Amino acid sequence: MLQEITFPHFKNSAGSFQEIHVFYRFFGREPGTAPVVLVNHALTGNVNVTGENGWWNELIGPGKCIDTQKFTILSINVPGNGASENREHLLHNYTEFTLDDVARIFAEVLDKLNINELFAAIGGSIGGALAWHLAVLRPNLIKNLIPIATDLKATDWVLGQCKVQDQILNNSADPIHDARMHAMTFYRTPASFSAKFRRKRNELNAQFEVANWLSHHGRKLEQRYELAAYKLMNHLLTTIDISGGNDKPSAAAKNISGNIYLIGIDSDLFFLPEEIRETYEELSEEKKNVHYSEIKSIHGHDAFLIEYEQLSQILKPIFKQNVTHNEENKYSPVWNR
Repeated sequence: MLQEITFPHFKNSAGSFQEIHVFYRFFGREPGTAPVVLVNHALTGNVNVTGENGWWNELIGPGKCIDTQKFTILSINVPGNGASENREHLLHNYTEFTLDDVARIFAEVLDKLNINELFAAIGGSIGGALAWHLAVLRPNLIKNLIPIATDLKATDWVLGQCKVQDQILNNSADPIHDARMHAMTFYRTPASFSAKFRRKRNELNAQFEVANWLSHHGRKLEQRYELAAYKLMNHLLTTIDISGGNDKPSAAAKNISGNIYLIGIDSDLFFLPEEIRETYEELSEEKKNVHYSEIKSIHGHDAFLIEYEQLSQILKPIFKQNVTHNEENKYSPVWNR
């Protein structure tokens, strides 16, 4: 069941005060009876991480890698992402908000729910970046930080793609449709497109199937997503920087006490794997409990939503730990490969 917490006077990074409505859901074990796993959604996602219409059902559920019989799963909608189905909750002053603001909101939600420790915080793309920001804000909160297909800062490449997205969203006559079409070209790869479409044409409209597929994804998102929400989430991607702009991003992570598991995708054209590997090398100079693993796929950035078997194999050593005690290092995962 979707639940709500309201913060009447939240002060964002720009110094503005606003009433913020936050929507969240629990799955699995009852709160207070099991370790808590925070699952952050990606750009167009929501709190429905498992169950009916769950976008990560292959990973989260009874007997799955993240077992709802052993864990309490918490998912929180990024405020303003449109998932509350109430237009009044959209953030039309979206440029005043940063991912740090969202992390502070999530931290306050955890306080309201009396959650002072997370067994894990996991997310892909911007959801993983949000977990990074939360971990820096609360260095002792997260025992296992798992950012997937993301990094601790927005690179020039990410900033450039977001700029094109912003131009489309603010200037196109069909903004959600057109921006989504563009986004799908860097969420996937040329090899993924070639394997899927093989230059075939549609028998009904004679268009190339790749063109039909891109348009389908544009229309599909248009039916369920608000323009203001897309603008906000795209803007938040540009604010990924755990240093707050004051220091080298990797230096800001050195105070995180928990284990850090970086997961890249070898064909990712958005958050490049070499950037994530560089982060791993830098963090390894400061911390011993940092690990890196990589998904092998032709599908690019979206592989964290496709390659479930690989992702499950990577994550199993973490979620098979003895979760009934606070003992550390109960396993030796096959990482850093």
